[in-house]
Parts: sequence; C-alpha cells; structure tokens
Amino acid sequence: MDIAPSPIPSRTQYVLEAVKHGILTGRLRPGQPLVEAELAAQFGVSKTPVREALKTLAGRGLVVMSEYKGATVRTVDTAMAHAVYDVRLLLEPEALRRTVTTRADLAGASAALERSAAAADPAGRSLANRDFHRALYLPCGNPLLAGILDELRDQAALVSAIAWQAVPSWEREADEHREILARALDGDADGAAAALYDHIASFVRRAFPEVAEVAEIAEVAEVAEVTEVPGRPEGAGGLAPGAARAAEAAP
Repeated sequence: MDIAPSPIPSRTQYVLEAVKHGILTGRLRPGQPLVEAELAAQFGVSKTPVREALKTLAGRGLVVMSEYKGATVRTVDTAMAHAVYDVRLLLEPEALRRTVTTRADLAGASAALERSAAAADPAGRSLANRDFHRALYLPCGNPLLAGILDELRDQAALVSAIAWQAVPSWEREADEHREILARALDGDADGAAAALYDHIASFVRRAFPEVAEVAEIAEVAEVAEVTEVPGRPEGAGGLAPGAARAAEAAP
C-alpha cells in the first residue's frame, strides 16, 4: 500500500510510518533485512532519516538492530508473545472498565468496527482492529495507563499479524469485538472488562497454546498459594476456589 508523502512532519517520520505500515500489514516479513540504501532510494531520501527511523522502530520493538547484520524486521517468538499479552491482560481490561465508568465517548470504537467489517484485505482489518482497541482504552482518564498501552500497541499488532497468518480468526474476533462494545455502550463496566479479558486470553490460547498453558499453570499455582488455608492437610480440600476457576479455564 502506498502512503502519500504529504503532509508529513519530517522525512524521518515519513520513513518511520511507511516502514511500520509495511511491517504491521505483513508486506515486510519477520527476519527480512531493512537495508538503509534500498529504503533511501525507495522513499527518495538520504540514509540519515532512514537510519533514524529504524532506530526509533527498534526502540518500539518492531526492528532488531545488529552490528553485523544491520536492521531486520523483528521475529515473533513465544517469549515475546507471552510478555506482550501478559501486560495487555493486566492493563487493557482495567483501562476499558474506567472508560465505561466515566461514560466516555466510544464513537471511535464503533467506527473502527465498521471499517473492519468493510475492509477489503487483511491489512485493512488489522489496522481497524488496532484502532478499535485503542478507542476502548484511550479515554480511560489516566494518561499514563493509556500511554503504556500505546507503547505496547505496535508490538501487539506485530504478534497479531503473524498469528493471523497461521490461525485466521477474523470472524470470531469480530463477534467478540461486537460483544465487548455492546456491554460498554450499555454501561456495564465490569462486563465489558471481563469480555475484553476473555477476548485477549482466547486469542493467546488459539495462536500460542504453549504460552497460554504456561501462563495458566502459573496462575493456578499463584492463586492456590495465596488462598491456602493454614492448617489444612495436604490434599484435604483440593484447589482453592480461585485456583479451581483458573483450572477450569484451561483449554
């Protein structure tokens, strides 16, 4: 997809947005070299803005810089997926709960759902999906919380783009998005947050089952330890209620 060069704040910003768009829509594949001279020629700029753009993208977790290999598109592995989605599960549902509690405007989320449904290709759906999630957490009333999720946004999109190629699940996730938004528009803050948590967690289970299994085993162990009753004989009562719920959630 071509990106119009005007208006742009700077050559560096233009290159940054163009390369990021290529990565997040799958045009630039994981592990693909990003050669400064080639990108400079492609965008009609010198190597300097290309170099600065690649450094910024490396800071955002989309590009890997190596002294010997140069810059490459970041490869998604299970450790990265675990880290990214662990933070999303911790923060994003709470941000949405606060958004709903304050009766913030969710017109942006509704518009993103419409764009996703009308998208002609996976790239358009992916970009609309990013906008949907951001429209849910951005009005949460805590700029620091929204900023943390914004910092994670690109890496989450990279993980999703790679996972969707292996496990297409657009229709199911679109249904989940509609349920989340419906609960939010009804003013059900806790219900919307729970639906969003389930939406993110189910994606991890489908796309990265080994990550989900490790995370859920850890959750069961943690909850069981915290809720242990002093003096209870080993094996006397099974899992604590919280741990039992976590175990039931395992695929």
